[in-house]
Amino acid sequence: MNILDKIIFDKKREVILKKSIIPVSQLEASVFFERETISLSQKLKASSTGIIAEHKRRSPSKSIINQSFTVEEVVKGYENAGACGISVLTDGKYFGGSLDDLLLARASVNIPLLRKEFIVDEYQILEAKAFGADLILLIAAVLTREEIKSLSEFTKSLGLEVLLEVHNQEELEKSIMPTLDMIGVNNRNLKTFEVSLDFSKELAAQIPDNFVKVSESGISSIEAINELKPYGYKGFLIGENFMKTDNAGQAATDFIKQL
Repeated sequence: MNILDKIIFDKKREVILKKSIIPVSQLEASVFFERETISLSQKLKASSTGIIAEHKRRSPSKSIINQSFTVEEVVKGYENAGACGISVLTDGKYFGGSLDDLLLARASVNIPLLRKEFIVDEYQILEAKAFGADLILLIAAVLTREEIKSLSEFTKSLGLEVLLEVHNQEELEKSIMPTLDMIGVNNRNLKTFEVSLDFSKELAAQIPDNFVKVSESGISSIEAINELKPYGYKGFLIGENFMKTDNAGQAATDFIKQL
């Protein structure tokens, strides 16, 4: 069992447990359920930098990245830096995140928020909406084409956007459908955790132009972004690079200024 299989196994159990405690009606009663969402895809199209900054405390590959910031400090710093959107990790066991992080982020900033999670069930999409997200992530490696279709359709019905993450040609081919807004190429192999920008470069031409292209993981330099832009990428998801510093907001500010 690789790390991704473990995460998904645990996630499915977690969702069953949550469903037994918090009914859907309670999620639908959230103040955020009526909220007008903000489009990340539109912001990326209009931006010259395209940075999606991430709030991430730890990861299976790096263990602790940073536990000392508050969510508010990080996300306000990112918003002030000029990030197009913010990715908030909500997985507890492997990434040290929670839905409360998403809630605190929503209370602190007025830019698009991505619920970064291993989504296997519509219930998690309802949670994303109830806790203030504007978009969700679907990971092609763990979903069938039918699941991607039904989950993305459900997401759109709630007024949220969909960022679909792929890692190779096969995942991309099974995933392309009109209910996606953005297609992200993860430069990190989720099974081995090895990182290479070549994944983004190789898949760029296969992604139809009606989807906003996003490159994710392993982006730590201005050069990397300048290297990827000619391939049509409009969004760049950066997590560890900012979070591992003493001041994530300042690190994002300096990075975006250089861009």
